[in-house]
Amino acid sequence: MAETQQKEKMVSGNSCEVSCHLNPDPSTPPPSDRPVRVYADGIYDLFHFGHARSLEQAKKAFPNTYLLVGCCNDEITHKYKGKTVMTEEVRYESLRHCKWVDEVIPGAPWVIDQEFLDKHNIDYVAHDSLPYADASGAGKDVYEFVKKVGRFKETRRTDGISTSDIIMRIVKDYNQYVLRNLDRGYSRKELGVSYVKEKRLRVNMRLKKLQEKVKEQQEKVGEKIQIVAMHRNEWVENADRWVAGFLEMFEEGCHKMGTAIRDRIQERLRGQLSNGLLENGKANSEDDDEEYYYDDDDYDDDDDDEYYTETYDKDAKSKIDCLIQ
Repeated sequence: MAETQQKEKMVSGNSCEVSCHLNPDPSTPPPSDRPVRVYADGIYDLFHFGHARSLEQAKKAFPNTYLLVGCCNDEITHKYKGKTVMTEEVRYESLRHCKWVDEVIPGAPWVIDQEFLDKHNIDYVAHDSLPYADASGAGKDVYEFVKKVGRFKETRRTDGISTSDIIMRIVKDYNQYVLRNLDRGYSRKELGVSYVKEKRLRVNMRLKKLQEKVKEQQEKVGEKIQIVAMHRNEWVENADRWVAGFLEMFEEGCHKMGTAIRDRIQERLRGQLSNGLLENGKANSEDDDEEYYYDDDDYDDDDDDEYYTETYDKDAKSKIDCLIQ
């Protein structure tokens, strides 16, 4: 290790890939007779799995590592970085419950110096390689000193998670979180919300819930319309078949009815024709029975004269009466 200026070591474990770059000083190689004391520091506000992964990488930097974690107090943090969500005591306690941490150093310094390294017998300092500006004005990077003396171990940041990201999400949905806490029993004074703002938030939330319900009902109605449309197609197809079948049956029935009516009419006509022929035959028979021969002796000319005279007189009288009128 004294022969090289830089060595990269990859350690994998618990689904976390660790990449560590070592620039050891030739005069201070890692100890072999005891655990390597690695120091990591930070604010660790809203402690999340990104913090835990960075500490895991520091813990796995060597086969036998004793991990010390320094955490800055509220005074220094508020002065150089800004207000925190969690107090210093809560941040210290969060670190103590991380399984990778062997020891927590409260009130850690903002900038690491040789005195601090000697005090805690620190072999290496682990952090990501991004330069952190020294707000105190001591330098451009708070880790500049340990990098120069070859005691810096690089770790990788976890993309997609950071304290700033979490705070941004809370700020983005601030109104929802205020209502959430109001519903859980917090007073508006505890949340720093005015009476008017509280009422406005509650009204807006009710309107939002109403909009969600309306949207949900619209989706349900849309689904029902699709189902009805599908069934309508089936009904139309079935109706076509039913109408075609009915028309076929109706046509067949009409044909049978027409045939029956025609047969009955023909039968009735044949019956009437038969009856007429019978009556005509009977009449002819009677005429034949009444036919006789006239004899000259039976014919009386006087009767004819009397008939014509009477008829003529009636006709003449009728004509005279018409003329008088």
